[in-house]
Amino acid sequence: MIRFHLKCDQGHAFESWFQSGEAFDKLSRTGLITCETCGSTAVSKSIMAPAVSTSAEITAPKAAENPIEKLRDEVESKSDYVGDKFVKEARDMHDGITPERPIYGEAKLDEAKKLVDDGIPVMPLPFIPRKKAN
Repeated sequence: MIRFHLKCDQGHAFESWFQSGEAFDKLSRTGLITCETCGSTAVSKSIMAPAVSTSAEITAPKAAENPIEKLRDEVESKSDYVGDKFVKEARDMHDGITPERPIYGEAKLDEAKKLVDDGIPVMPLPFIPRKKAN
């Protein structure tokens, strides 16, 4: 996992985690990275200084200290896992067919892009849900 400092074409700065630099590039090319402030898809990596530790400081983070694990814990405790029904559930909530609630699940890249194109806010998560990993 890698954390990038990002900036949109409107000057808003924010950070996000990605599986790799190549993953960022692929998501960026398809318009799936959006500014958390204005929603712009014109997002680029900002200049960032690497964090360097001495060998005495290098230790593996505990699960509770790992930001990805913390995010996974929060998403999984506050959202419903809908698996491969994510696209239908998100669209039904957007269309007012079902009540809105926080959900997470899986969608193919083209399906996620179609949701975004239709004004339905979605974002990729930087982890595999525990329910899918088991």
